[in-house]
Amino acid sequence: MPITSKREWLQGPYQKAVERAPERSKSFETTGKMPIEPLYTWDDLAGFDPQEELGFPGEYPFTRGIQPTMYRGRFWTMRQYAGFGDAEESNQRYRYLLANGQTGLSIAFDLPTQIGYDSDDPMASGEVGKVGVAVDSIEDMQTLFNGIPLDKVTTSMTINATASILLALYVAVGKQQGVTPDKLGGTVQNDILKEYIARGTYIYPPKPSMRLITDVFAYCKDTVPQWNTISISGYHMREAGCTAAQEIAFTLADGIEYVQGAIAAGLDVDDFAGRLSFFFACHNNFLEEVAKFRAARRIWAKIMKERFEAKSPRSQMLRFHTQTGGATLTAQQPENNIVRTTVQALAAVLGGTQSLHTNSMDEALALPSEKAVQIALRTQQVLAYENAVGDVVDPLGGSYFVEDLTNRLEAEAWEYIKTIDGLGGALAGIERGFQQREIQEAAYRYQRQIEERERIIVGVNEFISQEDPPSGLLRLDPTIGAKQREKLARLRATRDTAAVEALLGRLQATAEGPGNLVPIMVECVENRVTLGEISHRLRRVWGEQRESVVI
Repeated sequence: MPITSKREWLQGPYQKAVERAPERSKSFETTGKMPIEPLYTWDDLAGFDPQEELGFPGEYPFTRGIQPTMYRGRFWTMRQYAGFGDAEESNQRYRYLLANGQTGLSIAFDLPTQIGYDSDDPMASGEVGKVGVAVDSIEDMQTLFNGIPLDKVTTSMTINATASILLALYVAVGKQQGVTPDKLGGTVQNDILKEYIARGTYIYPPKPSMRLITDVFAYCKDTVPQWNTISISGYHMREAGCTAAQEIAFTLADGIEYVQGAIAAGLDVDDFAGRLSFFFACHNNFLEEVAKFRAARRIWAKIMKERFEAKSPRSQMLRFHTQTGGATLTAQQPENNIVRTTVQALAAVLGGTQSLHTNSMDEALALPSEKAVQIALRTQQVLAYENAVGDVVDPLGGSYFVEDLTNRLEAEAWEYIKTIDGLGGALAGIERGFQQREIQEAAYRYQRQIEERERIIVGVNEFISQEDPPSGLLRLDPTIGAKQREKLARLRATRDTAAVEALLGRLQATAEGPGNLVPIMVECVENRVTLGEISHRLRRVWGEQRESVVI
């Protein structure tokens, strides 16, 4: 008699096979400790309504993708994250990447720029140009985009506490190139809540930080309509150790907080929600990552339609950028990182990402070398042009396991979102340390698995080999800090000091009142006011956020 059910197969052929040869593990599970059964069939999807839960690509709830054609129309944006040293060095790297087929820019800024200090500030000592490019003034921004027409490329800027200032600088440089703000396209990350949760590059307390974010929403709606005003980021929380379900839940809970904040500031949901974007990590559990992206799209569509009553389909779409997992890279046997990154990139594509960064093999050791960056970009190009993975929309849709895992991730993420709602929202949860504790506990469990060899990391706790010291790593110019200080000294000596003080006074008055800060920031940077001067004037009004210890 033929086998007609999963139970019959488990109790028959499967059980006999296990008795003859035990499986290699007593239990199989995802990185989030969801159990994985040996087989998935139609029995696992009892009660599943494909029309309601899947629909069709480009249609609510967007589980299968936000565009009807997806990559049959055009490939995802290949946006390699880059920036180091000064603006001139970074400009050379950007032009190199564009010449090699990159289709969008992604800017990394150094730590002083991220937290509002000029390169000549004592707080910036030793950090100038180290983890990204130093941008102090409009002169740096001009150099950064020298020879790069801003009406021809889209630019993503990974910047949060000072995002409004960097947007002002970008708008100002666009004007100098003859590109009006309505022709500019790109994204500022502008996501301060995840900084309080997992990363730490915040400046001001939450309330004024949220004001800066909604000011950007309002300014771009009227002035820079093609700009994505925020990239709500799960990436950094995943890098800090959270599970796939936590990444979905904590990211979308932050998204809820931003939408509520914008509505409270007087914006209509359909006036800004279509310009929200998201940013996720892609780690090593291939099918779990594919399911994560599908579940996130479905949850966000339901949140926007049911909670916020967004009418526009674009407001209900979760559009996202993906970066392969930096935390998964190893300093040992760095060539193995090429394989890891390739598999992660494939998961992002099969999960329906809109743009993608692939990490370079040497990033666990240093900022990426030019050769490693080229390999990382070529990885995307091989996937796009040689492997036909974009020829079918949602090719894993309908897989019993993928659909079951999508459902389970969605259910677990909803439970976290409900818990956060019960705490009073994402910001209230952050203030009570909820998200931070959950991430810390997940990271601890994962690290224990590695140390106890329950989880094998090739080249780290298994398959170890003796290696020669790495060669060809990127080395930064140690004089960059001094060069930046010299440039700032010349700028301060040649600008109109009275105009600068008057503009900073107007900025402070605007910060003390209800007006939108972005237009005055544009005027400031056009008159050579520096990023640090703007940030310090806002510190004078709002103070600084101090880190709280989560136990």
